[in-house]
Amino acid sequence: MLKKYDAIIIGSGQAGNPLAKKLAAAGKKTALIEKNRVGGTCINVGCTPTKTMVASAKVAYQTRNAQVMGVLTAKVSVDMKVVKQRKDDIVTLFRDGAQRGLEKTKNLDLIFGEASFLGKKQVQVKRKDGKQLTLQSDLIFIDTGAETIIPPINGLDDVGYLTSTSILDLQEVPKHLLIIGGNYIGLEFGQMFRRFGSEVTIVERSERLLKGEEKEISAAVTEILKDEGITVLTSRQVDKLSRKGKNSISVTLKGGKNLKQLQCTHVLVAVGRKSSAESLHLKKAGVKVDEKGFIKTNNKLETNVKGIFALGDVKGGPAFTHISYNDYTVVSRNILEGKNLSIKNRQIPYCMFTDPQLGRIGLTSEQAKEQKIKHKVVSLTMDKVGRAIETNESKGLIMAVVDVKSKKILGASVLAAQGGEIMSVLQMAMAGGITYEQLRYFIFAHPTYAEALNNLFVELD
Repeated sequence: MLKKYDAIIIGSGQAGNPLAKKLAAAGKKTALIEKNRVGGTCINVGCTPTKTMVASAKVAYQTRNAQVMGVLTAKVSVDMKVVKQRKDDIVTLFRDGAQRGLEKTKNLDLIFGEASFLGKKQVQVKRKDGKQLTLQSDLIFIDTGAETIIPPINGLDDVGYLTSTSILDLQEVPKHLLIIGGNYIGLEFGQMFRRFGSEVTIVERSERLLKGEEKEISAAVTEILKDEGITVLTSRQVDKLSRKGKNSISVTLKGGKNLKQLQCTHVLVAVGRKSSAESLHLKKAGVKVDEKGFIKTNNKLETNVKGIFALGDVKGGPAFTHISYNDYTVVSRNILEGKNLSIKNRQIPYCMFTDPQLGRIGLTSEQAKEQKIKHKVVSLTMDKVGRAIETNESKGLIMAVVDVKSKKILGASVLAAQGGEIMSVLQMAMAGGITYEQLRYFIFAHPTYAEALNNLFVELD
């Protein structure tokens, strides 16, 4: 049986859910199709669970190091079953709340099953009970996200490996965790499990961690991780893995001059993510993808097929929850309010939740150089910030790139306690066209981390 809708949304992520509710509230009969669980990556296996566990790891770290603050504690141990249960409870709270909100929305049908295109306007849904549905609409929105890339490493399947999803369900602390990939996901998990008590080795094929960040930031992050006892191996690749008994994995590396082989107990693959659009049978709808399988869109998030849109990670580009949500706001206002909004040149803030956090917005000094912008770079280490010293969180630094002529801020990197919050202050300054001179003399409350911006820009006097 063919069922017609005013709108079909595939994927209940951070763009799909609010879009479904918005369209339905506007009187459009809407179908929201979800393959697994409501909430998408963020709630189920991304932001919510990982940041919950990061918080547990920070408590363990601070407790072990409390004596510097004059607080004496007994031996610290971590109960991973309790950590996992707390994480599961919070995920369930968020997911169930999101699902209830969808289910009580008028004009909205929440359908669980796997969707694929039959044509430009038709979608087939294979439900978990084996039944199949055929839906039709002139408006179709794809919000299916991305999935972990599994590199072709000899022996990887044989030894068994963890992903950013499966590692969330561990109920014991790994003795020695090997992380393949030295970027945001790998570093968050690396520091987290080191603080839980694991020996951790990070292997990165590039010459440094976080190769897209400022070199000074990369170096500072590396030093912070090493200070906590994490082994960081750059310019190296995992060549081969083999199991040596129940609790030992032999790892052969290539590249570098010294270490060629090591032993571990667990392997986490964190080399990146890829499009999850393959199962959608996009060719039947005529929707084009790029060489990596991500859906191509214009600046209004519409594909090459009129009426079919792609939102969030499935379209490539910055893979952040807040970008997915912004995609929703752009599309919904264009469709329902007749706006002419575009994603071109929008700000892309993000935050890595290591400790200290890394908040980033705008251009790096290298990008400013590539664009031939006359600029200056200013930096301030956190050990010169009063609030950071008082709270014993003085690791890291703040960097800003400023335009010499206009004196406006072009970009900033904030590796600091509450780095994401400090970065957001600079983001709003950039959005409002506030110059670094204005921030230099701005009155911030004392003592706060934000007032460090006064001293940061003093360097440009």
